[in-house]
Amino acid sequence: MSANHVEFTKEMREAGYTILVPNMLDFHFSLLEKVLHLNGYNVVVLKNSGPGVMSEGLKYVHNDTCVPALLVIGQFIDALHSGKYDLDKVALAITQTGGGCRASNYIHLLRKALKKAGLGHIPVISVNMSGLESSSGFKLTLPLIRQVICSLIYGDCIMHISNQTRPYEHKRGTTDALIASWNDELIRQFNEGKGLSQKEIRANLQKITADFDAIERSREKKTRVGVVGEIYVKYSPLGNNGLEQFLRTQDCEYMVPGVMGFVLFKIDNRIEDIHLYGGNPFKLLVCSLLKKYVQKMERILIEAIAEHPAFVPPSAFEHTKSLVKDVIGYGSKMGEGWLLTAEMLELAENGYENIICTQPFGCLPNHICGKGMIRRLMQVHPGINIVPIDYDLSATKVNQENRIRLMLAVARDAQTKRQQQELLIAQDEREAACSGNCEACKKAM
Repeated sequence: MSANHVEFTKEMREAGYTILVPNMLDFHFSLLEKVLHLNGYNVVVLKNSGPGVMSEGLKYVHNDTCVPALLVIGQFIDALHSGKYDLDKVALAITQTGGGCRASNYIHLLRKALKKAGLGHIPVISVNMSGLESSSGFKLTLPLIRQVICSLIYGDCIMHISNQTRPYEHKRGTTDALIASWNDELIRQFNEGKGLSQKEIRANLQKITADFDAIERSREKKTRVGVVGEIYVKYSPLGNNGLEQFLRTQDCEYMVPGVMGFVLFKIDNRIEDIHLYGGNPFKLLVCSLLKKYVQKMERILIEAIAEHPAFVPPSAFEHTKSLVKDVIGYGSKMGEGWLLTAEMLELAENGYENIICTQPFGCLPNHICGKGMIRRLMQVHPGINIVPIDYDLSATKVNQENRIRLMLAVARDAQTKRQQQELLIAQDEREAACSGNCEACKKAM
């Protein structure tokens, strides 16, 4: 164990240490926070933002480091310096996926930053399934993993259908009110030990989709926009300068792929590695069983949404994976790897051809699999309209938003031309069918 590594122990957990977690998705993480509370962890999902977060990140992390690392570490240190927490009874938790980029190396940057800030005594918990690190006070047990997956399924469902409902609601705020209501309901169920079995999940998802479908809304066709990119910048308002909030002001419908696709991508990578390079047969068995379980949850989600024709359901992971078979190699796995390219094709296939690709500074794999694939994707799917947006702490929000406005202008122009062409085709078909005998033709004569 290195000098910088302070373990989170059972004694710390029993003493009620506050565990700080960086935020990424408000709804998903509110459920995860409750699940962890139920398992005996005093977790707080951080909500602090603003220039203080950025300045702390730049102060304690090298400025050549990727933007997600700067913001996550900056959020941690800004929270620790806020005076809200007892620095002798606080711990930090961060994920390690086992890949070759920040998802595995953040934890070392974080410990280095804490030491530099005079906070080296604060333990950092590695949340991983790769055996990278362990803490006696924090264990990813099978029941906890199951509860986490349930929370992500609920979060993905509500995110997916609320994004298809909010732009069309007759009464503004109805969708957000229903999201808050279901948040309370799911947490109530969790408190009672309910909502976690497959039968209960299926029933809840059916009720959720029915409730959102019951919202009164218009049937107009708005410009559809997809959002992809590096996982933190794709989802986190702190990372993308409030991208979703901005899109809500632009009279469009936007869609963000769910977290479960990324979870399956990481599990699938472990299986692919063992098939290609060999490995522990027991690990292969565990990963295969976990993948089957997650895919079963995915099917339940897709089936619940597909019951309502007004909603476009997400694609199954295996189908999304098949879309890039001849486009990019499955060996491209750093960061979001081939999944980033696949999600762009999935969105385009589902009607979201206008795509914002969020590109954080310092994430080379993301730029290669995102911006670097645009030309190839235009060959595979003509009509796809992709704009890469760079997120750097020195980049201005105005410039980012103006580039998105330009993309939307191009999208609306293309949509208008398609509608005009459809009207002309329909008119030609009517004229060919009537042979001059309809009332309109007789009047014209």
